[in-house]
Amino acid sequence: MQTEPPDPHLASRRRQRLSSSSSSSSSSSSGTAGHANATAKRPRHADLPVAVMATAKARGKLPEIIDLTGLSASASTSASISAFQPHTGAKKLVIKNQRPPVNRASQIEEYYTRVEKDLEEALDAIFSARRPALPLERLYRGVEDVCRRGNAAKVYRLLKEHVDTHLQTTVLPRVQRNGGPSNINVLRCVREEWKAWNAQAITIRSTFSYLDRTYLLRESLPSINDMAITYFRRMVFTTQSQGHDAGASYPGDQVIGGVCDMVEYDRRGDDRLDATLLKESIRMLYVLGVYVKQFEPVFLRQSRMYFEEFGESWSTSSLKDYISACETLLGKEEHRCIAYNFDSTTEKQLMDSARDILIKSYAEKLLQSDSLSKLLSDKDVKSMRGLYDLLRLSGIQKQMKAPWGEYIQRTGAEIISDKSKGEEMVLRLLELRRSLDLMIRDAFRKDEDFLWGMREAFGKFMNDRKIASCWDSGTSKIGEMTAKYIDMLLRGGLKALPAELLSDAQDRAAAEKEGQASTADEDAELDRQLDQALELFRFIEGKDAFEAFYKKDLARRLLMGRSASKDAERNMLTKLRGECGSNFTHNLEQMFKDQELAKDEMDAYGIWSRANRAQAAAPRVDLTVMVLSASAWPSYPDARINLPDEVATEIERFDQHYKNKHTGRLLTWKHSLAHCSLKASFPKGTRELLVSAFQAVVLMLFNSESPRQGGGGGGGSFYTYQQISSATGLQGGDLDRTLQSLACGKYRVITKHPKGRDIQPTDTFTFNKAFTDPKYRVKINQIQLKETKEENKATHERIAQDRRFETQAAIVRIMKSRKSMGHAELVAEVINLTKSRGSVEPVAIKKEIER
Repeated sequence: MQTEPPDPHLASRRRQRLSSSSSSSSSSSSGTAGHANATAKRPRHADLPVAVMATAKARGKLPEIIDLTGLSASASTSASISAFQPHTGAKKLVIKNQRPPVNRASQIEEYYTRVEKDLEEALDAIFSARRPALPLERLYRGVEDVCRRGNAAKVYRLLKEHVDTHLQTTVLPRVQRNGGPSNINVLRCVREEWKAWNAQAITIRSTFSYLDRTYLLRESLPSINDMAITYFRRMVFTTQSQGHDAGASYPGDQVIGGVCDMVEYDRRGDDRLDATLLKESIRMLYVLGVYVKQFEPVFLRQSRMYFEEFGESWSTSSLKDYISACETLLGKEEHRCIAYNFDSTTEKQLMDSARDILIKSYAEKLLQSDSLSKLLSDKDVKSMRGLYDLLRLSGIQKQMKAPWGEYIQRTGAEIISDKSKGEEMVLRLLELRRSLDLMIRDAFRKDEDFLWGMREAFGKFMNDRKIASCWDSGTSKIGEMTAKYIDMLLRGGLKALPAELLSDAQDRAAAEKEGQASTADEDAELDRQLDQALELFRFIEGKDAFEAFYKKDLARRLLMGRSASKDAERNMLTKLRGECGSNFTHNLEQMFKDQELAKDEMDAYGIWSRANRAQAAAPRVDLTVMVLSASAWPSYPDARINLPDEVATEIERFDQHYKNKHTGRLLTWKHSLAHCSLKASFPKGTRELLVSAFQAVVLMLFNSESPRQGGGGGGGSFYTYQQISSATGLQGGDLDRTLQSLACGKYRVITKHPKGRDIQPTDTFTFNKAFTDPKYRVKINQIQLKETKEENKATHERIAQDRRFETQAAIVRIMKSRKSMGHAELVAEVINLTKSRGSVEPVAIKKEIER
């Protein structure tokens, strides 16, 4: 298309229009027209018609433009020129090779028809897992053009029809054909189709994205993604109510059945389990929206049936095996829910169902006293922890308190009534307590209800008169044995304790966390063991028996220097004061004060003795005396012995000094508590013997020749039993125990004839010249320090007498304050006042009232 040169007059007119605001021009201005023509500028592109711009060269470069407004180019150009130059009239335009006019409307319809066909072919290609023939960008533009023209609803309808047709006529028959009757095969086929469908839906969403973002959003219609999920769900889980063929077979039930079968395989350890398929299937059901309404009820119903079968099969097993099986099952069920992405609500319902069936339904078995007692006696912490956790999950762990208390009372009663192991009573009770503490800590998660239950049970069996009736002293026996156990700790430390009673790593960590000394320290561990013994002491109602024996044992430790640690002694005294008050420990504290005063007394005696001896030779005996308050210390029997002259002389000197210093005081010497050190010369070396006063007076006899020669000692000197008794003043049991310790013990410094363990009045004794020992200092066991049956009986009789006095005093005190009172009320009041000291039976109180 070409244009002719512009008309000079037109150029002149345009020049005038541009240079003047006037709408008319003078005729004399024609003279300047030539100049204007010569200098006229080239018309701008905006002022020329489209046809002028479209030269042959330009047409070859510019794309073909279709005017969708329906207006012709000539009309548009004419209107433009007319609007721009209203006074010049029509413009002359010459067009060469003009094309014939075409029908634009038919072209547009053909375009939309072609777009629709292209979309259908593209959908068919996508459903066939092929790449569309046209680029996705061109398909997207086609969808956009159709939507812009107002045919979005038609595109949406086309898409829905093709999706539904493909799923119902292609995918569903393929699933039915390949799956067959097997639930697992159907599940696997549906899962594969679902994966393919997700990939196809992504491509479809990309292609129809403009429709998704405009028309569907504006009309509040489901998105293409939701539509794809909905139609796939209908294909798999359609029912007759949804309008499809009632006779058709849909795979939904088989899909759900396949998932349940996979779970069953996992529960039973079947090799047919496909974990990946199961996990992906659960996710598929969740996305399809059938997880809650269709899958979950079926799954929970089948799981309940499995739990019932499981409980029935394990119901005849032992409690330990049942607990282990339930723990394993619950652990696997919880792990399965997490591993395969089950919903949290499903997990909660599943675990609740399992606990209801396996725990609540079998609570009677789990709480059976005999079975529980066996686990406790075996110290099976693991099983007990499992049992506690199972019961706690169902909220019935408190029901275990009753069999827990029964076991403690039954076991404790057996320990107390076992007379063959009476010496080990407290040790066994502490071992029981230790095992129960570990059970509470490690199995019961430090549940304080079980701690209080244990304390309550201990208080019952330790003060039960029927249980303690096997002992002559009744319930006082427990207080006695507790005091003796503490005596063992304070004398020997931790060496005598079994390993079960010592602290473990958790105890040490807890002590360090609380800022206490680590129980790895021996002193701290000893302190902890004393606390454990005091726990038993707290349960004892009759504390007077404990006081009597503890006082007696403390006196022996202090007098004989047998305490393992003075700090431990003081610490124990502080604990008793805090537990029972200062009245309980008044005499015990006085015993420690007497020891301190005795040291000062000996210092004063030493000064006095050196001053009065003047130039006399130093004594051969180094005497140390402890002056004790008779009211604070236990009473001891007076034993008359014949002391060596040197010792007797020193005792007389001290007695004289003391009476001069303390007017009106009388000293009573208790030789049974005395001990000394002797230096003995044997053919094989000199040894220092640490012995009691009784042992010393016997050994001193052998410094002189015996009145008899050539006896059973193989030609050496010897003493008869009667001679030793006469020379020493010892008689009866004291003499027998002394001779037995010297002639029949570990260190035999004298020889008994004839040989034997028992001492007879016909026996003779000789000095053992062959005695030797690797140690220079030899400590000979002091058998006479052990408590005899008579002494024990006397102590209990004294305790009973003190109880009677306390009962009488309580009766008098009550009657003075009340004047009149009923008999039963008086008995109850007396029991309440005296229970802190000792347990008094109502019959004994009645007798005291009648007196």
